[in-house]
Amino acid sequence: MAPAPLRRPATSPSPPPASSRGRRAETRTQVSVAPRRNGTSAVLRLTHRHGPCAPARASSLAAPSVADTLRADQRRAEYILRRVSGAGAQQLVGSKAAATVPASWGYDIGTLNYVVTASLGTPGVAQTLEVDTGSDLSWVQCKPCAASSCYSQKDPLFDPARSSSYAAVPCGGSACAGLGLYASGCSAAQCGYVVSYGDGSNTRGVYGSDTLTLTATDAVQGFLFGCGHAQSGLLTGIDGLLGLGRLPVSLVGQTAGAYGGAFSYCLPTKPSTTGYLTLGGAASAAAPGFATTQLLTSPGAPTYYIVMLTGISVGGQALSVPASAFAGGTVVDTGTVVTRLPPAAYAALRSAFRSGMTAYPSAAPNGILDTCYDLSGYSTVTLPSVALVLSSGATLTLGADGILSFGCLAFAASGSDGGMAILGNVQQRSFEVRIDGDSVGFRPGAC
Repeated sequence: MAPAPLRRPATSPSPPPASSRGRRAETRTQVSVAPRRNGTSAVLRLTHRHGPCAPARASSLAAPSVADTLRADQRRAEYILRRVSGAGAQQLVGSKAAATVPASWGYDIGTLNYVVTASLGTPGVAQTLEVDTGSDLSWVQCKPCAASSCYSQKDPLFDPARSSSYAAVPCGGSACAGLGLYASGCSAAQCGYVVSYGDGSNTRGVYGSDTLTLTATDAVQGFLFGCGHAQSGLLTGIDGLLGLGRLPVSLVGQTAGAYGGAFSYCLPTKPSTTGYLTLGGAASAAAPGFATTQLLTSPGAPTYYIVMLTGISVGGQALSVPASAFAGGTVVDTGTVVTRLPPAAYAALRSAFRSGMTAYPSAAPNGILDTCYDLSGYSTVTLPSVALVLSSGATLTLGADGILSFGCLAFAASGSDGGMAILGNVQQRSFEVRIDGDSVGFRPGAC
């Protein structure tokens, strides 16, 4: 089986964090922290997979428990850390400047990750797709697929036989050769694919092409994707996945000729609100309002977008952490829920945060989250501020939704000092994250 991409989840008094899914009643405590898009864009809506703004979930789709969500998040994080440490032409029609798709939390369809709705085929069939910056190959579940091989999803399975623009990718061609680590032999002269994710989930099937319609004026003709006939693991609710990684087979890679390889997204802070995913656009990561840092590359894991974390402050005070602890870089990953820090950095953050929370009663740890509080008796809670400092001085000052999740500090320790860290989706919420050429920009309060 080929090496693998990943998956993840969420934060505090709204819904939860971690790597895949989880549901639990939470108090509506008000939490505070102590001290737009280009007009030519078409819009893709980004929502949480479990959120009320996500497409309605079929009644048979149950959300996972918090414990399952955190375990899956841990498996994904461990996979990314292992991978990093070891580590065909499309024609577009419509607007070429930018395409923006609304994005949302997928809470109501069984996941704590984020989804967009696009259309696949001719005539177009709506598909609810999880967005993933930590993987490349896009795929949907396809007919024919036995009940034992495909999981329950929101929409009917995509049927390539009903699309006049679908074409199977033949073996021996350049598109099949371009699959690289996702290749999985041939079946009846059709190119096969397989993707294994960090949480143990996987998908396999045949490689094909069809028209992917992002908005009323933006379509990708000949979009290459996996037509999945056998899936397993923690996949649920979604119709498939939209890969936004750095390899040529990703949506970003396939549309680079039209949109320049730049993209941005904003993850909403609550299931009841929406964000967006934009391909291209006039703004750059260095535009006004963005905190900009250098984009780095790992030769052993070319899929990932990597930045350099250099420091952390709590309550306005810089933590004493050796610079060497951050030397491994930090993966910006929408699929990991909880940010992973080098052990020395996490220990310093945890100590400072606990010192700033002595007014509130502590609670039992929740899986990998070991700094938790019982806030049920409080109508308002004030948290010490937390800011992440990146190279070039770019600073991300987190809101309450980026600090607490499930009533716990939404950070955990990674493998070792000097190793890779991961910036999870909890800490990215409400920022516009723009990846453009050799830089990454963060603009606060964008959705």
